[in-house]
Amino acid sequence: MRRVCVVGAGQGRYGVSKETGREMGARVAHEAINDSGLKPKDIQAIFVSNVLGMVENQGHLGPLIATSLGIPQVPSMSIEAACASGSVGFREAYINVASGMYDVALVVGTEKVSQLDVFRATSYFAMGSDYTYEGRNGVTFPGLYALIATAYLHKYGATQEQLAAIAVKNHRNGAKNPNAHFQKEITIDDVLKSRMVAWPLKLYDCCPFSDGASAVVLASEDMARNLGDERISVLGSGRAGMTASLHDREDLTRMNSARVAAEQAFRMAGIGRKDIDFAEVHDCFTIAEAIALEELGFVEAGKGAASAQDGLTEIGGEIPVNTSGGLKSKGHPVGATGVGQIVEAYEQLRGRSGPRQVKDAEIGLTHNVGATGGTAAVNIFGRR
Repeated sequence: MRRVCVVGAGQGRYGVSKETGREMGARVAHEAINDSGLKPKDIQAIFVSNVLGMVENQGHLGPLIATSLGIPQVPSMSIEAACASGSVGFREAYINVASGMYDVALVVGTEKVSQLDVFRATSYFAMGSDYTYEGRNGVTFPGLYALIATAYLHKYGATQEQLAAIAVKNHRNGAKNPNAHFQKEITIDDVLKSRMVAWPLKLYDCCPFSDGASAVVLASEDMARNLGDERISVLGSGRAGMTASLHDREDLTRMNSARVAAEQAFRMAGIGRKDIDFAEVHDCFTIAEAIALEELGFVEAGKGAASAQDGLTEIGGEIPVNTSGGLKSKGHPVGATGVGQIVEAYEQLRGRSGPRQVKDAEIGLTHNVGATGGTAAVNIFGRR
């Protein structure tokens, strides 16, 4: 397998967009290619991550984006893995370049959901769970993660204040990110007094529905070497699954897919947890970030909830987490989310993150989860 580099990135602001998913995807694709120093004609394959295309009555986005780039003959593939679609699409592109099948590939994640009311949006999102036994019986994603949070609080004695501190930290980071959906700081009190969604999760424990798109360009190391010194290497990549339904799990507080994917990525990279300078993790709900830190091996089981309150995950802390604002503040445009995490890692490693820049960042990690862990992907990047 050849070494692979990320050589370009593009991303628009997450939130409510007047553009279609197709238009957003094409725009960030152009930005990523321009950032790489390549031309559209250099792209040999396109991987498009999109989950809710049915909302716009538009599937098969790949050829449309390729056409907008002036390269309609380039093959494309659509990727759907619930909320992990972006990272899974990236991993598929990585494997194709690493294997020698292609020298340059484009990954685009795009999603348009703001035209939906809350009921319809929640119903569509529920299709990523075990719809027959969960969604159809009224259990939404906030409800599923509320069950996970309840089990966690009971098992480890964690508090709602500790979870609230995760939201506060991520909003503080998001306020410094011009592409974030929510660019405002909040307090612990704001979180605790916000509307109850599904106990113990309140409104500020939950990420928003967002429109948005992100894109990255991957190239073989030989190709990247011709583009200059500012290249970011893919050091490790892992992907795993687990039992999709909560009612079939032995322990609601564990997400084994993330642990296995992380082990694969660290083994491939040949490094340890202490070598990671920052991480973007999947915080669709505050409890998700707490469990992610544990499954990734950054803290012991039961210690994740207190991480933000203790300052561990702050910018400048031992392991800065979600410097972008995470899903909680930056936003969650489903198919684009995982790609957007990789864009943040790329920007951090190139020293282009402005006021949220992690000092002397050399190695970063991204962690992306589909549904309640049925899919998980972990990628590790390094500056070379």
